Amino acid sequence: MESEYNMLSENTPSAPPERALLVSVDTGEFDADASLEELRELARSAGAEVCGVVMQRRESPDKATCIGRGRLEEIQDLCQKNDIDLLIFDRELSATQHRNIEDAAGRRVVDRTALILDIFARRARSAEGRLQVELAQLQYRLPRLAGMGTALSRLGGGIGTRGPGESQLESDRRHIRRRIDHLKRELEEVEKRRRLIRGRRRKTAVCTVALVGYTNAGKSSLMNALTSADVLAEDRLFATLDPTSRALRLPDGREVLLTDTVGLVRRLPHQLVDAFRSTLEEAAQADVLLNVCDASSEEAEEHLRVTEDLLQQLWNKEGDTAKRPPVLRVFNKCDAVSAGDRERLPSLSGGSSSICISALTGEGLDELLQALAAALPPDRRRVRLLLPFQEGGMAGRCRREGAVEAEEYTPDGLLMTVTLGARLLNQVTAYIVEDESSLR
Repeated sequence: MESEYNMLSENTPSAPPERALLVSVDTGEFDADASLEELRELARSAGAEVCGVVMQRRESPDKATCIGRGRLEEIQDLCQKNDIDLLIFDRELSATQHRNIEDAAGRRVVDRTALILDIFARRARSAEGRLQVELAQLQYRLPRLAGMGTALSRLGGGIGTRGPGESQLESDRRHIRRRIDHLKRELEEVEKRRRLIRGRRRKTAVCTVALVGYTNAGKSSLMNALTSADVLAEDRLFATLDPTSRALRLPDGREVLLTDTVGLVRRLPHQLVDAFRSTLEEAAQADVLLNVCDASSEEAEEHLRVTEDLLQQLWNKEGDTAKRPPVLRVFNKCDAVSAGDRERLPSLSGGSSSICISALTGEGLDELLQALAAALPPDRRRVRLLLPFQEGGMAGRCRREGAVEAEEYTPDGLLMTVTLGARLLNQVTAYIVEDESSLR
């Protein structure tokens, strides 16, 4: 077995009070170095100061302590010498492992799942987001109550009692299960409202486009660049949790609803996937998906795969392969990529449509809008209309909802060449003098 220690110096004067030591067990099942680097960013996003890293290579995690008794003693010594407040493990710990590590090290212990849940709890702003996070936290906590030992027990006896009564553990379980049931009912109501809204959008022929992708890929920055939405965009993980929707006008005149969604990470806790399922399904059922990726990251290909694997899971649950929308791979932050590295980006698309952009500088945004318009369902048609002068209101609608190429006032009315959607086309059928087949 090998181990490596890398104690980092304190180089920021405004460091948060909690000093954290990151602990990883490398069993070869995933890229431990990349996962550990991501854990460092998660810890930073949670407000911790990472003061050191411990990596232990083992064939499998130790069932009692995850990292082994000997290594745990060395960690205890590191904590004392470096004033460590918190141990953060880069995997999900069992209740027994959690208790044994805390007892041995004398420090608070948080695993990867609890850390991500904590970040979500800090960032959730909407009522729905808070419900989803609370549900995920309770689902994480419930199976771990049994490992908390006898400390919670309040078994008693004596005169006037019939048996020991209810233990604190049993009471906590009942309370959590009751709360989980309540949260699930509330989220079911939220899901019903989402379905109704989606139904209304279909009736009114409103197309939806969802921004999906790895956390910190620049989805919110892209949303702001396209729609001036003023969504919070920061260089940290999970800056956006609550979905935001804004209207976006495409070059062909169509107006679509663009939705920014929560970012993803590798090994996303299943509790979060379950709790945020209605939000994720909202994205998965959009008419077009933009899988936004940080082109400057060495793990761009892995980030694309993580997102598409989760989408695949959601589509498999739905069971209707015919309704899967097209996915455009969007390589963002191309301003930070060298010309040589740019050439390799299309090869990462795996045969899917892709485009290189920079939400910061605006590079490639026009091409992105053109590609998005081409990917949407073909419900547009180019026609020439002769609108009577009394139909000024209809002409205004054509200008607002369509893409006008030419207008000419004639003695008989306004002659307009315009590309319109199906809904408006049905209302101007009587005024069509030429269609796209003869206009080409």
